[in-house]
Amino acid sequence: MTETLLVTGASGQLGRGVIHHLLETLKVAPARIIATTRNPENLADLAARGVTIRQADFDDTASLVDAFNGADRVLIISTGEIDLGGKRLKQHENAVAAAKKAGVSHLLYTSMPNPEPGSPVLFAGDHYGTEQAIKASGIPYTIFRNGWYQENLFMSLPHAIASGYWYTSAADGHIAHGARDDMAAAIAAGLASGAVESTTYTLTGPQAHTVAEIAALVTDVTGKPIEVVQLSDEALTEGLMAAGIPEGFAPIIVSFDTNTRSGRIGMVTDAIETLSGKKPQSLRHFLEANKAALAG
Repeated sequence: MTETLLVTGASGQLGRGVIHHLLETLKVAPARIIATTRNPENLADLAARGVTIRQADFDDTASLVDAFNGADRVLIISTGEIDLGGKRLKQHENAVAAAKKAGVSHLLYTSMPNPEPGSPVLFAGDHYGTEQAIKASGIPYTIFRNGWYQENLFMSLPHAIASGYWYTSAADGHIAHGARDDMAAAIAAGLASGAVESTTYTLTGPQAHTVAEIAALVTDVTGKPIEVVQLSDEALTEGLMAAGIPEGFAPIIVSFDTNTRSGRIGMVTDAIETLSGKKPQSLRHFLEANKAALAG
């Protein structure tokens, strides 16, 4: 198979992970891979290996058309714009339009679970709107609805371990956190597969846990007790802002807990293993591997 594979956002953690698995796990020839980024100098190591590096600006459709030219299968990794002003959706719509103009044969995208209207996650509309734009384009697609990363726990666990308290509004909702690298492996496999049918996968870890169950696991691994304190969304928002979280970002963080409480992120799928052939890492394994970093 000689299809050319393109990865956007290639200097980010997920993008680099996907390219790593293309090269190392799947042994895709570097000459078949195009990596795009706003700052090509950040990918000098990949250029040295023979990967084609192209500059791409999601705010500039013309630059995206140039970047996508000659690519058969294009993976759009969602951008980091979450200002809630509609900028990210516009960026993604630019990328879909560019893919259409460049004659891309298959479009792949990293979304989130259950982004449909009604999601409490404040930026879910970006993902749902992008999925709709992809479907409207007529280009065959693969959508990866990435669950929450285990690495996201670095945002809350160090403080919870240090203080002994974990403040949340997630109640008894479940999350099946998955390793970013496991998702990267699955996405790389989908990108390199040559599959032509339109498909949507939800990528999750192997088991769903409540916050209380995660806290118990953390205590078991670190030896440090954590008391889970359930708050209202409003009280949690106030607490986060009092702790220094910016006023515009605190509601986004709280919306994750609202989403968890509503049961919209509790699913467990076998999509990672189906795509990559590898069983996903358990949350306990993640905690044990990162024990020193989490516990300070």
